[in-house]
Amino acid sequence: MVSKSYSNLLEMSCGDGVDFRQPFKSLPRVVTSPGIISDPDWDTRSDGDSVGSVSFVERKIIVANFLPLNCMKDEAGQWSFLRDDDALLMQLKDGFSNETDVIYVGSLKVHVDPSEQDQVAQKLLRDYRCIPTFLPPDLQQQFYHGFCKQQLWPLFHYMLPICLDKGELFDRSLFQAYVRANKLFADKVMEAINTDDDHVWVHDYHLMLLPTFLRKRLHRIKLGFFLHSPFPSSEIYRSLPVRDEILKSLLNADLIGFQTFDYARHFLSCCSRLLGLHYESKRGHIGLDYFGRTVSLKILSVGVHVGRLESILKLPATVKKVQEIEEMYKGKMLMLGVDDMDIFKGISLKLLGLELLLDRNPKLRGKVVLVQIVNPARSTGKDVEEAIKEAVSVAERINAKYGSVDYKPVVLIDHRIPFYEKIAFYAASDCCIVNAVRDGMNLVPYEYTVCRQVNEEIDNARGSDANCHHTSTLIVSEFVGCSPSLSGAFRVNPWSVDDVADALHGATELTESEKRLRHEKHYRYVISHNVGYWAHSFAQDLDRACKDHYSQRCWAIGFGLNFRVIALSPGFRKLSLEHFASSYNKATRRAIFLDYDGTLVPQSSINKAPSDELITILNSLCADPKNDVFIVSGRARNLLDEWFFPCEKLGIAAEHGYFVRWNKAAEWESSYPNQDFEWKHIAEPVMKVYTETTDGSSIEPKESALVWHYLDADHDFGSCQAKELLGHLERVLSNEPVVVKCGHYIVEVKPQGVSKGLVVDKVIHRSVNNGKTPDFVMCVGNDRSDEDMFKSINDMTSISAFPTAPEVFACSVGQKPSKAKYYVDDTGEVIRLLKNVAGISSHREAVSHGRVTFRDVLDYVD
Repeated sequence: MVSKSYSNLLEMSCGDGVDFRQPFKSLPRVVTSPGIISDPDWDTRSDGDSVGSVSFVERKIIVANFLPLNCMKDEAGQWSFLRDDDALLMQLKDGFSNETDVIYVGSLKVHVDPSEQDQVAQKLLRDYRCIPTFLPPDLQQQFYHGFCKQQLWPLFHYMLPICLDKGELFDRSLFQAYVRANKLFADKVMEAINTDDDHVWVHDYHLMLLPTFLRKRLHRIKLGFFLHSPFPSSEIYRSLPVRDEILKSLLNADLIGFQTFDYARHFLSCCSRLLGLHYESKRGHIGLDYFGRTVSLKILSVGVHVGRLESILKLPATVKKVQEIEEMYKGKMLMLGVDDMDIFKGISLKLLGLELLLDRNPKLRGKVVLVQIVNPARSTGKDVEEAIKEAVSVAERINAKYGSVDYKPVVLIDHRIPFYEKIAFYAASDCCIVNAVRDGMNLVPYEYTVCRQVNEEIDNARGSDANCHHTSTLIVSEFVGCSPSLSGAFRVNPWSVDDVADALHGATELTESEKRLRHEKHYRYVISHNVGYWAHSFAQDLDRACKDHYSQRCWAIGFGLNFRVIALSPGFRKLSLEHFASSYNKATRRAIFLDYDGTLVPQSSINKAPSDELITILNSLCADPKNDVFIVSGRARNLLDEWFFPCEKLGIAAEHGYFVRWNKAAEWESSYPNQDFEWKHIAEPVMKVYTETTDGSSIEPKESALVWHYLDADHDFGSCQAKELLGHLERVLSNEPVVVKCGHYIVEVKPQGVSKGLVVDKVIHRSVNNGKTPDFVMCVGNDRSDEDMFKSINDMTSISAFPTAPEVFACSVGQKPSKAKYYVDDTGEVIRLLKNVAGISSHREAVSHGRVTFRDVLDYVD
């Protein structure tokens, strides 16, 4: 049995582990990390192992669970395949230019014997530009019918396994199958890729781990993901035991698409609450900052292929079927429902609404018919069986109660019918009702709207004037993705049978002019937001999201499904201890600036006081006459004075540089003497109001500033309150000499001009004026306020503020976007670094007398 604490899930995807270092023949560029990928050396020679010759043709690789193909095997054992023109993946090609090479990667809906797989794969690639992923039957069962349909699909539709007889508890073996299947899909995608200029577009919840597997191999791959299902609220999603792994995998994509703003909002809330990520809207585009990469979000619902529907409407078989349906239900109002058979489509609730309508309105009995077309279930299980039985039972009850020999209020079509026949029902129906309790999008209302526009053939068959106005009426659940775009529909709460019955009654009383106006409004939207528009818009946004790929340096960190790529400026690199120590040893004068929280002590540490080891290290550094050492902190001066009391020669800048003390014997100096703090009487009462109304927040009063902390508050509510507080304080303090800033879980009010950067300026200018110009500058920090120090050093270096340019070691703690040139991993590495150079200082005399070499010193301190 595999332990639940198994750390490297990538190794579970195959028996002998995962090796991402194998060369890939189809790639004309070498991808290395870290580093910037150079321009490709284009090779136009054909490569037998490549999906296509390397050229300037734009390529889109569409990845989904199933290929858009219909498959069958004849009696002679020969396979035949046919494009499924009704599949969304096939239709989205309309959004791309005619020159675009579109390749599909996915599995087949039938099992292919291993002995036939090579032959089938070659045929599909040659004839259909499809690369099949052959999953073993047992893996397919565990992956698709197991983890996808039993665990992800119910959870994403807001259903938790509260009772064991109503749902399946999390099964880690099924998740391992999900990992293995996603790994196999990734292998096939890599076969399709020629260059990392190719666009990869992954579809739906079956393949949410795919971005990690692909990003692991190609750091700058142009990768989009679109979720066709709902994304649940954070309270639902957080119940998933592998919640972090899936979120982190999705964030390895460049662009993540959602059907509605609600789904995107839930995703952002999960990223914020579970991973502590921040997001913002930039010029209309929502972006998540994830380790230097901006992961963009796309909110646009899928459309329908209008041309395909119109072409089927013109078929003689469709026109004839429309005539048959209209003749069959002549004199009656025909209502239509088209749903898959699953527990979320609300079929039984729809029938109950009809039953209540007929019960309340006897005059409608014999005049209203609901034809319910039930598509075959995509999954199996006790819940689906119960839903089928319930729907049949309610339909039989209604027919027995209100029907007669020549009238059935409910017509249940629970067998597969040709697509043209379904289209005919759309065209002939007066009203369409979609009553799902939860659905990602549901394109039935769009298809119905297009089909109600009909065409000349159907108008002629009806004997209608070619210039007649067409009508349609929609009843749509407020819990389906298409609902926000259909403002002319009757929106209902499917759980309220009264609400559904009222909507059905309202549909029977609409005037022809109202039906026409509603139809025209919907039709304009549907034809302008078709599937081609959706695909083209997504492709454009993916290009925009990837435009900075080659201007950044990529670093790969993390193991298993915690893998991620950090995108940083080209000059940003890990600080080399040997280079740093060598420069330190050669320097004749040094200036050292150290942040405190998060730099010298871990941010998560409960006891923030400096350790005895740190005090010893600082004293060793300060004892070297070549060094000017400063602690630059946002802490209050009294606390810093207490903590660093044993450090006689240590300089301290408190409250972000408002107070400065050059050594223990010196007096504290204020950067802004005679400062008026009357503004505190304005700001503090405002902060108290937000503190009282935000559980977990607090106020930290400082001599020069006021800080409102909300780290322990509810994440979303605290962030919301912080934004409101920021705006409130900016308004009431607009005439005061202060600035209001948001930091890491804080809102701070401080005097204008106060920053850590001014401390660096002050110390260095004093050294230059005293004839002790530093030729070595070290500055280490971890948060936003420390960027002011890095900026100040960079500015002074660029404008030649030094007589001789010093060697600068501006260093960020942690790999993240920064104005610093170097980074170290954590506070532990900062301490080791300082300990090493402190050892160099204490042994410097021995080096100068030749008793030991510099290499001996390094070996000693190591």
